[in-house]
Amino acid sequence: MTELWYTEKHTKHSGLTMSVIQTILSAKSPYQTLLILDTQEYGKVMLLDSLVMLTEKDEFVYHEMLAHPSLYAHPNPERVLIIGGGDGGTLREVVKHPSVNRAVLVEIDNMVIEASKQYFPQVAVGFSSPKAEVVVTDGIRYVNETDERFDVILIDSTDPIGPAEGLFSKEFYHACHRILNEDGILTTQSETPFLDNFASVIPRVMKNFRSLFPVTKLYLASIPTYPSGLWSFSLGSRKYDPERSFSQERFSRDNLKLSYYNESIHQSAFSLPNFVRELIKE
Repeated sequence: MTELWYTEKHTKHSGLTMSVIQTILSAKSPYQTLLILDTQEYGKVMLLDSLVMLTEKDEFVYHEMLAHPSLYAHPNPERVLIIGGGDGGTLREVVKHPSVNRAVLVEIDNMVIEASKQYFPQVAVGFSSPKAEVVVTDGIRYVNETDERFDVILIDSTDPIGPAEGLFSKEFYHACHRILNEDGILTTQSETPFLDNFASVIPRVMKNFRSLFPVTKLYLASIPTYPSGLWSFSLGSRKYDPERSFSQERFSRDNLKLSYYNESIHQSAFSLPNFVRELIKE
C-alpha cells in the first residue's frame, strides 16, 4: 500500500510533514491556490499557496491568541475590524465577546470564505453571527477608504508574500492607526522568532508599531503546525498596557468557551525569552 505524505518546507533544511488520507479540494482563485487535505494526525488541513493556514487539530491556538489578548486588554471593545482571516476563526472568537456589537471582516478572496464554510464549519461558525459583517475586498483599500472607527483591529494575514505583502508595510499600519478610536488597539500576527527567514519580520513590525503607538508589546504562542511551532504576535495600543489592563472580573463574567487562552496565558504570553528580547532590542 502506497503512503501519501505532504511536506511544507520552512527552510532548505526543515519543514512539516504529514500523512495524507485524501485530497478533499484543490482550487485556484485570481489571488492564490487553495488545497484542503484530510490527514491522519491533524484532521482537515487548509493550505494557501502550499502553506498551512489551519488544521482542525490546532487552529484554536492561533485564533484565540490573535483575538483575546487585545479584546481583554481593552476595557470595552465594541467595534472590531478583522483584516484577512477568511477562514472565519478569528471572527468566531471576536463575536464570543458580549461587549462586541459589530465585527467587520475584510477578506480579499471569497474562495477562502466559501471553502471554510463548507469544509470547516466549526471554524466558520462566526459568519452566521448577527454581529458580523463580511466585506469581500482588498483590506488595504478598505482601511484607506473607510471613515468608520474601531476599538480593536486584528490583522489575520498570511505570510508577507503575494497578496498579504502590503499588510506588513508601515503605510498600512499608519492607515490602521488612523481608524482606531483614541484608546484603540492594533494587533497582527508577526511570524516565528526561531527561523531566520521569518524572524526578520518581527523587528520590522515592532519598529513600525513603536513609531505609531505609545504602548507596544510582542507576545508568543505555541502552534505546532506553524513554522518552528512558536509564533509571535505584535500589539500596538494607543492607551492600554495589555499586561496591566486585563480584567479578571470581566474574563470571569464572560465565561467564554476557550481551549487555549486563559488569564494565566494572557500574562505569561508577554514574558519573552532572552533571544526574543534581543531580537526586538527590548
